[in-house]
Amino acid sequence: MASRSRKVGAGSANDEINVTPLMDIVFIMLIFFIVTSTFVKEPGVDVQRPEAQTAKVRKLASILVAITADNEIWINKEKVELDQVKINVESLKQENPKGTAVVQVDAKADSRYLVEVVDQIRAAGVEDVAVSTEDRSS
Repeated sequence: MASRSRKVGAGSANDEINVTPLMDIVFIMLIFFIVTSTFVKEPGVDVQRPEAQTAKVRKLASILVAITADNEIWINKEKVELDQVKINVESLKQENPKGTAVVQVDAKADSRYLVEVVDQIRAAGVEDVAVSTEDRSS
């Protein structure tokens, strides 16, 4: 009966919980999500988008270009001249080769700028280009 006199709750050094492998997994997952995430570049200005009845919801694009009512072109919070759109889009495309582009054009902007900006974006190698509008039905 002497062998049963062991104290309840007394543990050995092997009873400790080791959280080091758990922390390793958490850090690996964090690095994975940072590396695989796509960051959206904001154009830098707010525009009053035109309304459309056929508006469709799309996933976020990695390249945003804005055209203001004064026909100013903004990419990545910087004002850009029309002949510089292709160069800027090419550099953004290198960051995310499978990225898509969205043009946010003000309702009062000249449509000529919209057509030329879309042409510059397609010349930079981005085939999936959409124009952002407001949904009239909601």
